[in-house]
Amino acid sequence: MDALAGERMIRYDARGLVEVDDTVLKISEIDGEKAVFDAKDLSTRKINLELRWLLYERGVKDITVLNPGAKHSLGVGILTRCKITFDGSLGYFGCGVIDGPEIHVTGRVGWSACENMMSGVVVIDSNAGSLTGAAMRGGDLVVKGQVGARTGIDQKGGTIIVLGSAGSMTGFMLQRGRMILCGDVGPGLGDSMYDGTIYVGGKVKSLGIPASGPMRTRN
Repeated sequence: MDALAGERMIRYDARGLVEVDDTVLKISEIDGEKAVFDAKDLSTRKINLELRWLLYERGVKDITVLNPGAKHSLGVGILTRCKITFDGSLGYFGCGVIDGPEIHVTGRVGWSACENMMSGVVVIDSNAGSLTGAAMRGGDLVVKGQVGARTGIDQKGGTIIVLGSAGSMTGFMLQRGRMILCGDVGPGLGDSMYDGTIYVGGKVKSLGIPASGPMRTRN
């Protein structure tokens, strides 16, 4: 039985895409409007179900998730004002399609964190992968470490702040919003950029070709 621990015990639908069991475990320790639960042995769906149960059925406003284990797609689709702390790292597509929450990730995140974020605040204490803040529409996203390539791709609003360096093609197809990049930036900055503003504190390896005419720079 030990060999069937974790993800191997999950039953999926015929396509292999959706976890069949939608039972909410209700394992959180709740104290008024605060709650905490350990996600070490939980699947992605179980973690997200627990979050939704706490927020929408129990009225909890401040949740701490212990040991998220770099699982993918955690904290997605949260459409209410609340505070969520992930005490650890997240995998791909974390905190996407959110509207209102304040989320703190004490570790790092993988690709496409905060994709299609509409409002709220997300603070990531370490590094973030490629495509961070893709198609972001509003809110504030702060990465205290480095970010990968194509950060802010197709950004439509909001503010992305990166305290470290950023990879190639950062700000690709930027349509609106702000990017504040405190470190160095790779090649192709602002390529196919329509509008918006990019601030860079370090060195830019090269600028991309903007879609709306010559790019203005200021020392």
